[in-house]
Amino acid sequence: MAGKTKVGVVGVGHLGNHHTRILSQVREAELVGVNDIDPEKGRRVAQAHGTKSFESLDQLLDQTDAISLVVPTTAHHALAKRVLESGNDLLIEKPITETVEQAEKLVKLAQKRKAILQVGHIERFNPALQAIEKRKVDPRFIESHRMAQFNPRGTDVAVILDLMIHDIDLILSLVKSRLSSIEAVGVPVIAESQDICNARLGFENGCVANVTASRISAKPLRKMRLFEKDSYLSLDFLNKSAEIYRLVNASQIPRDEDGKKTVVGTIPVEEVGKTIIYERPKTDDKDMLTSEIESFLHAVRTRSRPKVSGEDGKRALEVALKIRDKAEEHKKRSAGY
Repeated sequence: MAGKTKVGVVGVGHLGNHHTRILSQVREAELVGVNDIDPEKGRRVAQAHGTKSFESLDQLLDQTDAISLVVPTTAHHALAKRVLESGNDLLIEKPITETVEQAEKLVKLAQKRKAILQVGHIERFNPALQAIEKRKVDPRFIESHRMAQFNPRGTDVAVILDLMIHDIDLILSLVKSRLSSIEAVGVPVIAESQDICNARLGFENGCVANVTASRISAKPLRKMRLFEKDSYLSLDFLNKSAEIYRLVNASQIPRDEDGKKTVVGTIPVEEVGKTIIYERPKTDDKDMLTSEIESFLHAVRTRSRPKVSGEDGKRALEVALKIRDKAEEHKKRSAGY
């Protein structure tokens, strides 16, 4: 596709406003306009970013090549279907839909229309993850913690679909094996759905992932630790940093700029012939939503598979819903039902 991609934003709430702002700035996009169920909000956001507000979704779709869909999950399937049927490519926020059946329909529709369908799992664009992307990661055990302070926005769904789904998607992208087992426990504290959840995922290759999410934490925390045969990786998604500890032979010990060995601890290298070294890959501080949108626009221009495809979004949703069901089962057993 030559020239700029004509893009519109559907849904200009908190996150949709940011989509609009970025699309008004990136070179690859021509922001045609926005559409929102609240016309006044649409006009206000459009004016702030120098674009037009369309009260009719169909009129917007007639003038665009691609749409960024940022509406409540309950409206995802119906609106995404209209977008894809209009011939537009689609960036849809996570989770892709409410149900796996809805996700499957969208994936098949995108394939039929030869449309780009990307799901907004934004942590795939976190510099911490990108710092290790060139490594052939083969985790044996993964531990992740995603904690957030309470915010009424998003509590219409369980914390699994609100927060944990980020880590579910990351884990599924990192572990090159099929899921074999799921155990979970969840607790509602403020909302009616689970506010805290822990899940244990088993994979056919033997990898195990222990995943915890909470939206009533005193302090925010977004960390993931990956344990491999000869290495340990620590990813801090909040601070966008990565740390790597590797077991190496004595002959492979690198030296830092001062000529000192980057050795961890006091392992008697001369006796065992191995030691542990520490690395901190360089990361940038680029805005992740900008990276996500630019990645989508690249997929649209080149007609290539997006970094987070509709199939990826469907798989993450499927696992998230299974975790939710397992947590509900545990709750009923604990209550003596």
